[in-house]
Amino acid sequence: MANNKTFQNGRLGMVDEEETLQGSNSTSEKRRSRSQGRNELSRSLTERHVNMIAFSATIGIGLFLQSGKVIYLIGPGGAVLAYLIMGSLLWSANASLGEMTSVFPVKGPIIDFPSRYLDEGVGFAVGWMAWFAYINLTATEVSAAASTFKFQYDPSYLQSVNYPLDKLQWTFGLNTDPAIWVGIILLAILIVNLLPVRVYGEIEYVFGCVKLTVITGIILMQVILNARNANGNTDSGRFTYYQSPWGFFSNQTVTDPQGDRTYTFTGHTGRLLGMWSAMNTIFFSLQGFFTVSVTAAENKHVDRDESIKLASRKIALRVIVLYILIVFTVGLNVPYNDPNMQDPTISSIRRGQNSPVIISCVRNGVVGWPHFFNAFFIFSAFSTGINGLYISSRLLHALATIRNVWPATGWGSKIKMRLEKTNSKGVPVNAVLISWAFAFLGFLAVKPEPAKLLGRLAIFSTCSMLIVYICTSAAFLVFKRLTLNGDTDEGVLISTPDGEFLNRNASDYPYKSHGQWLRAAYALTGCVLLVIFNGWRSFLNPFSHADFLAAYMAVPIFLIVVTLYHVKDEPEWVPWRWGVRRTMDIGNPVATREKDLERRKGRLHRVDREVIWSWRNVRAFWKWVWVWLM
Repeated sequence: MANNKTFQNGRLGMVDEEETLQGSNSTSEKRRSRSQGRNELSRSLTERHVNMIAFSATIGIGLFLQSGKVIYLIGPGGAVLAYLIMGSLLWSANASLGEMTSVFPVKGPIIDFPSRYLDEGVGFAVGWMAWFAYINLTATEVSAAASTFKFQYDPSYLQSVNYPLDKLQWTFGLNTDPAIWVGIILLAILIVNLLPVRVYGEIEYVFGCVKLTVITGIILMQVILNARNANGNTDSGRFTYYQSPWGFFSNQTVTDPQGDRTYTFTGHTGRLLGMWSAMNTIFFSLQGFFTVSVTAAENKHVDRDESIKLASRKIALRVIVLYILIVFTVGLNVPYNDPNMQDPTISSIRRGQNSPVIISCVRNGVVGWPHFFNAFFIFSAFSTGINGLYISSRLLHALATIRNVWPATGWGSKIKMRLEKTNSKGVPVNAVLISWAFAFLGFLAVKPEPAKLLGRLAIFSTCSMLIVYICTSAAFLVFKRLTLNGDTDEGVLISTPDGEFLNRNASDYPYKSHGQWLRAAYALTGCVLLVIFNGWRSFLNPFSHADFLAAYMAVPIFLIVVTLYHVKDEPEWVPWRWGVRRTMDIGNPVATREKDLERRKGRLHRVDREVIWSWRNVRAFWKWVWVWLM
């Protein structure tokens, strides 16, 4: 077991306000109040807030704009499989982090658990990698929202698909500099993030409900359009685009960075390479999965509402089902080789006219709805950008509380103090402002060449988040060794001759994800493979140094940050003598208030056991449905 000097109350150098005030005089209560307003986040989010914040964080440009690129890369059937595989991979990793966070709802769980169970340097590096990834997510969503204002279809394309109008465009968007939209959206994102977290939660709850409603409507519209087509209104049938000459899978077509050469891979090789490219594109869309655990420090009733457990399960269910249904249904109405979906480049940010949802409307002669959907895509990107800044600011605030890394005096100490400071409403204003300043990377998308750089930064952040998922999955595998399956009537923390262990069978254990050891190993293996093959296209002739660095630079940077942590904290510069610094701490776990497993929130409980149909049973059923819907 590693030394405990940097771990207090089970956190990597994170000291609670009660500890910092220990031994104070009669003014301790006033000091505690001031400290709480100065350094602590506000526990104001309820279970419904957490659910919709996490859901909204995953519904941005990835679903509506990048899904067309995925269909082009691997075909409609392959796209469904790719989303299913990536959804299961991230569901497994998120469940690992969700269980640990339910037991220990700490500040910055992405940082804390790799620090506890792997190495403190690993946790420190993971925190910075995740912070930059979410900063880049914010910048990408903002730039995508701004570019989506430039909505225009080529008149020749409209004529080729027999669209009833000669023009389909947003004139005001075409005549406005995208930098103006970037600035307006960034300012709006900042304002929302400076609001008290309870207000922020309410806003995101409304935004999430709007997204859920519109997505459901999109799926129904695609089904109706396909059914109408099958009755002979157009030349496409129910599964026309899943069959020859289009097909379940597509060939993999790649253009080199200079655009001088195009490679086309067919057969099994094309399918394999297309699947890897598609899955990496999908992963960037689903980075918001970890939002559930990031909100833990601001959860109001973690022990009563079981918000982490429910949100971890609901986000996986909602996102996987909705993503797959949208991709499947638009694949029924749009061929993968539609000119507006073709994108053989390695890095690019798509626009509204490239969305398969709008293309489906255009190809089926639907008027009016393309404008609505384009506006909705801007709204979705804006909402996801809000969440990206929220997550990055909380990660930066958590990084600032790591005591032994920051300098004890001087400018470094002043920066740390300002970053961990919160206002009277519990908002880490300085962490929000610093993270927001880095989101100005969104201005890169204003011009073509800088936009390519932003696309490469998106690839870099994808690899960074894959490393984060690898570390959290590995942390769970170590955490699992500190648990056992005891009796249900025993406590969450039990003592044995071999030491203390967490009892996963305890009736008040907050979140037992079944088969989680195997799922964590699956997530770990899958993410490692994705990192390895992340940049395969950079090896095509001519070799692209820029794309290679974008795909793999995150790995050496991660290792360098881990090393620098040990250089700062180790007494001597002898790397081969450095040990693993971790506490393996499992003290002070949270237990749920409801000990009856059948009455846990989210479970269908029949109140009247003697009969099936009774008013109380019906009310319990609809209560269960409401929990899982909202």
